[in-house]
Amino acid sequence: MGNICVITGGGSGMGLEVAKIVGKDMKVILTGRTVAKLDNAIKELNALGIEAEAYPCDVSDQGSVDKLAAYAAGQGIVKVLIHAAGVSPHMASAEQIFVINAVGTIYVDKAFAKVMEAGSVILNVSSMSAYMLPADRVPKQVYKLALGDTEAFLDGAKQILGVVPEQQRNGTAYTISKNFVVWYTERQALAYGKKGIRVVSISPGTFATPMGEIEGEEAASFAKCGALGRVGDPVEIANMMAFMVSDAASYLTGVDILYDGGTIASLNARKEDAN
Repeated sequence: MGNICVITGGGSGMGLEVAKIVGKDMKVILTGRTVAKLDNAIKELNALGIEAEAYPCDVSDQGSVDKLAAYAAGQGIVKVLIHAAGVSPHMASAEQIFVINAVGTIYVDKAFAKVMEAGSVILNVSSMSAYMLPADRVPKQVYKLALGDTEAFLDGAKQILGVVPEQQRNGTAYTISKNFVVWYTERQALAYGKKGIRVVSISPGTFATPMGEIEGEEAASFAKCGALGRVGDPVEIANMMAFMVSDAASYLTGVDILYDGGTIASLNARKEDAN
């Protein structure tokens, strides 16, 4: 049986672009809630000579995720998991954003760690927004609940979001959920390192993807104020993601790569200069 790469949220954008790279060496399983939406991506990959298929999965449903992991393990050796599924502030309610981005990461990482072997890697996709949360506002006591009680973790998050003004709630849910992904990646790397599984994350800035288009000019303006002064091309981050999950990065684990064209560096510098 050959190696398998599972990509959640891989129907377009950076997920599809990284599939084109890793698919040269292994079979790709793209997942989403609606397989029909992945058809064009599968056709595009197949046309490139890449063995790929779609499988239905809702990352916010633990049972659905468990079925995906079991199915993937039955197709071969699950070498790589790229967890790119997620929603932005303009795509769902605050609670839905948190459940999909944060709780979904818990479900996916845990399910796949059970079926992965030494030499495999999990790559979680966060966001540069994770770096916009002030250190004194990171709710680590709530984060820690995720290690033992997912429901308690979600309840804690709801309490935090419940006191946020409604007009800021979606953005706050997104920022905290993505900050959690970075934190959780570190903890999962410690949990699975002895088993030989690497766990890393990447925090994209603004890229020319369907999600980036939904976020509109506000997101693009951040990128244009960054060190490189432009929006990123999905191929650029796909190359980094492919490297991170490759054997060439075999000592890389428990870290997040901020891949934002220097946007956060620019924001931090401006804050310092203003003071």
